[in-house]
Amino acid sequence: MEVLLILGYAVLLGLVAPYLTTRAGEYGTLVPPAVAAVTGSVIWVILTWVGFKYEEAWIWIIIMLVMPVVMIIASSRLAAARIHAREALKNS
Repeated sequence: MEVLLILGYAVLLGLVAPYLTTRAGEYGTLVPPAVAAVTGSVIWVILTWVGFKYEEAWIWIIIMLVMPVVMIIASSRLAAARIHAREALKNS
């Protein structure tokens, strides 16, 4: 059940993502929520394995802060890589 909350939060972040980044046209619409969902799921598994309990607030706070940060960084890097590749293709 908790994973569904993480996926819902990833969808919400995906809806907000075009307004958070400046180059949203350089990547697909589903890339930011996919990155957020994978990040949230991996962090959830790691924190559960480390010993965090689902009822504690710390696991939720960490996930709610890490997911958007990773989503923005990954989207920005993907956009920059696509711009760089396009410019390299034009120059060659």
